[in-house]
Amino acid sequence: MPATTSPRSHAAPKRAAPRRKAPQRRRKGKKPDLIRILIPVLALVVVVGIVVNLTGGDQMTKLARDRTPYWVDKQIIAINGTGRRGEKIEGVTDIAIHYTGNPGTTAQQNHDFYDQPETEVSSHFLIGLEGEVIQCIPLDEKSSATNQRNNDTLSIEVCHPDATGQFTQASYDALVRLTAWLCDYCDIGRDRVIRHYDVTEKLCPLYFVDHPEAWEQFKADVAAY
Repeated sequence: MPATTSPRSHAAPKRAAPRRKAPQRRRKGKKPDLIRILIPVLALVVVVGIVVNLTGGDQMTKLARDRTPYWVDKQIIAINGTGRRGEKIEGVTDIAIHYTGNPGTTAQQNHDFYDQPETEVSSHFLIGLEGEVIQCIPLDEKSSATNQRNNDTLSIEVCHPDATGQFTQASYDALVRLTAWLCDYCDIGRDRVIRHYDVTEKLCPLYFVDHPEAWEQFKADVAAY
């Protein structure tokens, strides 16, 4: 018998199941991109605002803010009608340097002396033997230190260990730092520094009067700080 062959199937070929399309993600708006842009911009605005608040404005505005550095110990004495009268300064043209005139005393002792009703003298700042800095009078008020120049100067009194009036190295370094900062804060230039002697010819600060070369070196150190 002839070999039999399997009949060819006439069934229709199976159709492949339709491929399911992956669900399309909904296109989000541009809010995330906008937020990423706005966050640093807003941060910058905040930083600029803080900087302006701390350092901006005209001189009297900055003096009224009284924003002294962290290394200044603010111990404002009470208004007593003598050492601190509460009178506003007219503006700052110079920084006046003094010495306390009482060898061996500390900045705190001199501050406490100022802070008495019967005391008629004061200064904006006191610098101690170890370089500590105490603020006694607000920056926008007159001190009672530089006679007729109280209305346009900020005053710094410096403690000293002996009768020569020479400052310790720590006191000197603190004086350079404070003077440079005050000149910058008041926008008056670092050359605007005077001695009490330059106003009244009082021998104050004694060492800088007796040694003019030391005074010139101090001014150079302030300028270079």
